[in-house]
Amino acid sequence: MTSTTETAAAPSAQVNDAYRWMQLAIGVGCMVMIANLQYGWTFFVPDIQKKFGWDRAAIQWAFTLFVLFETWLVPIEGWFVDKYGPKLVVIFGGVLCAVGWVVNSYATSLGGFYFGQILAGIGAGAVYGTCVGNALKWFPDKRGLAAGITAAGFGAGSALTVVPIQAMIHNSGFQATFFSFGLGQGIIILVLALFLIAPKAGQVPPAVQTGAIIQSRRNYAPSEILRQPTFWLMYLMFVLVAAGGLLVTANLKPIGVDWKIATTPVTIMGLTLGAVTFAATLDRILNGITRPFFGWVSDKIGRENTMFIAFGIEGIGIFMLYLWGKDPLLFVLLSGTVFFAWGEIFSLFPSTCTDTFGSKYATTNAGLLYTAKGTAALLVPFGNYLQQGTGSWDAVFIVAGAANLLASLLAILVLKPWRKMVVAQAKV
Repeated sequence: MTSTTETAAAPSAQVNDAYRWMQLAIGVGCMVMIANLQYGWTFFVPDIQKKFGWDRAAIQWAFTLFVLFETWLVPIEGWFVDKYGPKLVVIFGGVLCAVGWVVNSYATSLGGFYFGQILAGIGAGAVYGTCVGNALKWFPDKRGLAAGITAAGFGAGSALTVVPIQAMIHNSGFQATFFSFGLGQGIIILVLALFLIAPKAGQVPPAVQTGAIIQSRRNYAPSEILRQPTFWLMYLMFVLVAAGGLLVTANLKPIGVDWKIATTPVTIMGLTLGAVTFAATLDRILNGITRPFFGWVSDKIGRENTMFIAFGIEGIGIFMLYLWGKDPLLFVLLSGTVFFAWGEIFSLFPSTCTDTFGSKYATTNAGLLYTAKGTAALLVPFGNYLQQGTGSWDAVFIVAGAANLLASLLAILVLKPWRKMVVAQAKV
């Protein structure tokens, strides 16, 4: 007679693709709801500074704290996901996302904003890490594309709310905007979380092995990958690329204000908006498109080859923004280029990590790598201090551009051969 344990462990029948895509779509919906927590912050900074008179760099520590707690706790949240499933973790995250922005709406001190952003960061990390990890598990055959589509919800999710958020800040104040958007986004996450589940053994296709894509057949535990030099190389590259994008994300409006082009009208294809509003909208759209696009490309030509191309475009784009970004039209177009070549890190690194170290602990392992974003966020306030000390953004852009070009070279010259060795050793 078959035991209960054996029955529970028996493989399930493979599900159809429609069911897998439905799970992916639910994850994307959750990601859209947390997008404003990061990408909407820049619109609140000038009004917070105007109301309270605080130093801008001091205010931006709230953004850094958000990213730190969004990323550095993801491995712990990932452990809960791998053990207990995605539903409870996303519900937990949705509650904290709402509470965080509600706290911001009542904050009257820097400490209050720091606390609100910490809560929002923990919530966003729980949602983000869970949804990306779930996508990696449901699509071992299209890992780059699935991670990219899921991450696109976070990258482009705030595009439609750029104008409404700014309009509500203008008409009702930033406190009311924090309260309304925070509560609404949190409630939608709670509803979507009820339908999230993880795949069972046998429900998904096997991992792929092609000339371009190499995937390990061994599942490395989190404690094992921390002893792998290849993991730490990926971590360094993630920090190098993430820092520049986060700096622009947090300071897009302040940069526009400093360059005296923030409200200058820009017309593209018959649409006219202020330079910062146009840039923010376009940036979020391109930041979303790049994630599935480069994820799909990496499924075809390999992860490292794609990193080399994308990080190189990012480095050149940052230098061009530094040289010509004071022109309102070029500010919009070049910031869009920067975000298009930046957002793909959130599909390339999780898929590369899972290809290298297996899918069993995908949420936790990808979460450990995702903490690199938090490490990169520590550089955002120092970028502000560098700008204040030099009186311009020039040095900030030069350093960020050089970091991306270095990461581009590391991908092709070091990461590629190192990963091949790790996968080869796993077969022995």
